[in-house]
Amino acid sequence: MEYQLVPMDRSHLSGVAELERLCFSTPWNETMLEEELFNPTASFIVAEGAEGEVLGYAGLHVVLDEGYIDNVAVCPSCRRQGIGDRLLDVFCRFGQAHLAFLTLEVRPSNQAAVALYCKHGFQEAGRRKDYYQDPTEDALLLTRTFVR
Repeated sequence: MEYQLVPMDRSHLSGVAELERLCFSTPWNETMLEEELFNPTASFIVAEGAEGEVLGYAGLHVVLDEGYIDNVAVCPSCRRQGIGDRLLDVFCRFGQAHLAFLTLEVRPSNQAAVALYCKHGFQEAGRRKDYYQDPTEDALLLTRTFVR
């Protein structure tokens, strides 16, 4: 599959919002995503296909030396082809160079995502009770600490 990783810009907003609706029970809308384009603490990257289509995306917020990964999403028809792995790798390499840690939440039932995060060195740091809705589920709080 041919794609490149690029910074999210306005041309990606509808595709990222559609991916949000496909992947998450409480999706971000285009307005919320557009606000992140102007947020100095945010970095969003897109896996862009040969025709400019959004195949996946990931978002990161940084405060001082702490990073929070908001979402990692890949189009269902494009999964298991390394896109999520590459998106996450970008933020992990950034974290290694600039951060004390990265953290995120994930549904325990999303075994593919949990496995991906563990592959990248994330470890369970706690749970958030009933964090997710539709269906109600705890969130695993996963963290990767960096030694600098």
